[in-house]
Amino acid sequence: MNNAPNPSSETQAETSAAPIDPKQRPKAKSAGALMGLAPFVRPYRLQMVLAGVFLLLAAASTLCFPWALRMLIDRGLNAHTSASELAWQFIQLFWVAAALAIFSGARFYMVSWLGERITTDLRQAVYSHVIQQSPAFFETTQTGEVLSRLSADTTLVQTVVGSSLSMGLRNLVMGVGALAMLVWTNPWLMLQVIAVLCLIVLPSLTLGRRVRKLSRASQDRVADTSAVAQEVLNAVPVVQSYTAELREAQRYESASNQAFQTAIKRTKARSLLVTFIIMATSAALLWGLFKGSLAVMEGSLSPGVLGQTLIYVLLLASAFAVLGEVYGDLLRAAGATERLIELLHAKSPVEESAAPKSIPMLSSGSKVVFKNVTFNYPSRPDKAALSNLSFALEPGQNAALVGPSGAGKTSVFSLLLRFYDPQTGTIEINGVNIRELSIQALRSHIGLVPQEPVIFSTSAYENILYGNPSASKAQVLAAAKAAFADEFIEQWPQGYDTFLGERGVRISGGQKQRISIARAMLKNPPLLLLDEATSALDANSERQVQAALVSAMKDRTTLVIAHRLSTVRQANPILVLEQGALVEQGRHDELVQQNGLYSSLAKLQFTQNN
Repeated sequence: MNNAPNPSSETQAETSAAPIDPKQRPKAKSAGALMGLAPFVRPYRLQMVLAGVFLLLAAASTLCFPWALRMLIDRGLNAHTSASELAWQFIQLFWVAAALAIFSGARFYMVSWLGERITTDLRQAVYSHVIQQSPAFFETTQTGEVLSRLSADTTLVQTVVGSSLSMGLRNLVMGVGALAMLVWTNPWLMLQVIAVLCLIVLPSLTLGRRVRKLSRASQDRVADTSAVAQEVLNAVPVVQSYTAELREAQRYESASNQAFQTAIKRTKARSLLVTFIIMATSAALLWGLFKGSLAVMEGSLSPGVLGQTLIYVLLLASAFAVLGEVYGDLLRAAGATERLIELLHAKSPVEESAAPKSIPMLSSGSKVVFKNVTFNYPSRPDKAALSNLSFALEPGQNAALVGPSGAGKTSVFSLLLRFYDPQTGTIEINGVNIRELSIQALRSHIGLVPQEPVIFSTSAYENILYGNPSASKAQVLAAAKAAFADEFIEQWPQGYDTFLGERGVRISGGQKQRISIARAMLKNPPLLLLDEATSALDANSERQVQAALVSAMKDRTTLVIAHRLSTVRQANPILVLEQGALVEQGRHDELVQQNGLYSSLAKLQFTQNN
């Protein structure tokens, strides 16, 4: 069973942060940043305990091997030893080797399972949290950077949790055990070695801090490279139409070179750290081994004890070398963990109500009221997108929003869906302030057909079904027919099972819009928002879809954004916006006679059409 922690509770509650600004990321602090993984580790305490037990048993088996070898040398290899006694000594060595193999295999399985499970939970938690963020989050955080964190950073965490950390703990236990055995064998000599080893720690920490800083910087540069690639690959037709392939390749090359240069600096610092640790510890331990060899020559130490000491020295030296490597991995994983926890701690400015109310259901759509709404986008705090906007839509009305580009039409939709919250004023649906509703209930109440329809990388059937996953096949086909999408879907070789490609690259803009309309029809919401829903259709298709939309608008409230006024002549009311303010309101004929902004737009469009 998946016991993954809920990022909205334990992890998210620890702190809150504004959307991530890539230019203002916090610096990595230490390997202690890995403690951010604690909420993801706690559900698997039993597996952690088992992994720890197998780790200790594997380390103990390794430490027993030098002792068994000492018994073989001192007791088995002399003139008075029989063949059976010698065989017994080798059997003891085999038992030690068998125990080491079994416990090592069990340890490897448990830590690998933990690494895969914890990383999967972390990736799922980060992804689930990110897709709940408001658009304000993505105004400052590039999609490519988020993808880099979900892939490269989680891979680093998996490497540490599933391999490096276990290897480090195993070598730490072996190193401490070998050191203890060496102290027990020759206390005075090894105390001198320990004193020398302590002197090695201080410069190692200094080098480690630089490795940690460069590790975080290296991961950030890789994320920047991914962001560039993501942006360009999503706009390949535009790039090619402007013959900008070489420029974009050079921009990616520049970002890649910056990532390479930073990675090389990190590699140099880490190489220096590993070189120093191995060289210093080897020198100290070889000096101790030299003193032990002199003791054998003097007769104060047996050959078996010397052999045992030799292996313990090798175990201690290798443990320090591995710990140096693991420390570097921990520093890189600490940076990766910080970047992932940053995403988990990012808190959407659009907050859920503490005690959400339910939406009263009306028989003929929804009542929508804007009261003195003023709104500024977070990225443009000095310019109001909407200014003291007030209007009311009665249930069942078919209203339209018109006005020049930048007038605030799309902002009205964004506020209705609570992608953002206004700075002042209130928005009500059926008499309830939308801030008092749960976000999920609010958005379930609304259907949206965006100007740029989103098509998922799946079949036409699945794209329409996205509007209502519990709908029957008959309902899906009916929605497609109502949106006049069935006429081209059924002509495809695979019909509704036809794969539409990434972002719908295999179909035309008009086909995308009709599939998007079918998706909204399948949802069957009381409030329908149409943002230039027929802008990509030809005249004949537009007439057909307009007829379908008129049918879909029955028994619900509809708010349409339109630049082509011919599509909203029957709307009532028509709300005319300019610079975020409501400047006119009424029917088409009434507005034309007022000789205001709407009249100017109508004369311009209808004159051009004629």
